[in-house]
Amino acid sequence: MGIYGAINAAISGLRSQSYALENISGNIANSQTTGYKRLDTSFSDLVASGGNDQRTQIAGTVISNSRATNDIAGDIQRSDIDTYMAINGDGYFVVQEKIGEADGRPIFSGSNVYTRRGDFEIDEDGYLVNGAGYYLFANPIDEATGNVSGTVPELVQISNDFLAARQTTEIEYRANLPTYPITAKSDATVADSELLDSSITPGDDIVAADETAFLRSSLAGEAITIYDENGSPVNVQIRWAKSQNADAAVPQDAQWEMYYLTDADATGTDPIWAHAGQFEFDGSGALTSPGGTNITLTDLTVDGNNVGDVLFTFGSDGLTQYADPNGSAKVKTLSQDGYASGEQAGVKISSNGRIVASYNNGQTRDLYEIPIASFAADSRLERLDGGAFAQTTDSGEPLFSATGTIKGNALEASNTDIADEFSKLIITQQAYSANTRIVTSGDEMLQEALNMVR
Repeated sequence: MGIYGAINAAISGLRSQSYALENISGNIANSQTTGYKRLDTSFSDLVASGGNDQRTQIAGTVISNSRATNDIAGDIQRSDIDTYMAINGDGYFVVQEKIGEADGRPIFSGSNVYTRRGDFEIDEDGYLVNGAGYYLFANPIDEATGNVSGTVPELVQISNDFLAARQTTEIEYRANLPTYPITAKSDATVADSELLDSSITPGDDIVAADETAFLRSSLAGEAITIYDENGSPVNVQIRWAKSQNADAAVPQDAQWEMYYLTDADATGTDPIWAHAGQFEFDGSGALTSPGGTNITLTDLTVDGNNVGDVLFTFGSDGLTQYADPNGSAKVKTLSQDGYASGEQAGVKISSNGRIVASYNNGQTRDLYEIPIASFAADSRLERLDGGAFAQTTDSGEPLFSATGTIKGNALEASNTDIADEFSKLIITQQAYSANTRIVTSGDEMLQEALNMVR
């Protein structure tokens, strides 16, 4: 190899250590960059001469290469911004870069790129854009089914339109009616005093003139607000009245009547409480009639506001008649499926990786499901500005079967460890200095050789 070879080897060492220093410098500079993946340096020797005789082999020069750490995650940090997200585990967000605008709308390259940088925020046009200017792509959700619509990710654009009102079609009601109802009329010393007032025929609507007698001989069954087709609220008050005790001959025929307030301003012979249904229980307190788990409240109308037919469901064992020391109706479940129209109040990322809009009427709606792409060879992806990556022949095609999960209100930090980088910096500096000594020593030896001929 000789002196010149030694100097060349040392120079390649200086070049390689300078390359390592450049990677270290870039890593430290990006230690606070969201989702940044550090570049490590690997060194490879080049053999100057060889052969199969070990005694003739000598050390050669060195080359350095970058080694990607795309598959090494950074720490996940909590964020107060609802549209920020992080991938816990394997995978990348699907994004595209804007290359221009036409008629006020962004134009994209049409080629997907991939990133772990999840600091997405909604811009003035409703697009989700991260801090490096990449636009998020995701799969839209079918509002009717709640399932993903299509398999090709689309540009995410969030509209701030009102959420249309939903008319109530079902009321879920689960309650226990007491074996002996304690009403204003009931008297334990008087037989059948706990039953519906005899002036009222079971199964008929209650007219205004009989309301006082009805209220004295019935129990409150709580109230619920439902909604008509325009989203107007309708308050439905429910009452129960026991109309028949168990017959000794037919012990299963303990009977109750259900009513709802239909016209609070009714007078005289106008109906004020509408009869909603008749229920029978056996001696064990189980419901025997009706035989199903629901009834239909036909043309449910309250104070002139018609909501239409509403399914009143109580489910299996949802209505019972068990003894209660207070003698009152105990409602366990009372809910309905309608709501008023709502204005968008915010957007956030759910735990199952969906973009969810919330509204001021208390409703939420899934807008998009965020796909997570993965690659067979992460380290072979092409690095782009802004923490993005492009697929290459060596990386393989993107696969949407990543094992990672999305966490909302979170960001992935850089995977650069400052302490580790400073340790590598010290080693690199020492190696660089050592190589300079080789050059100096080689130069001195050449000077000595030249002086031999003087």
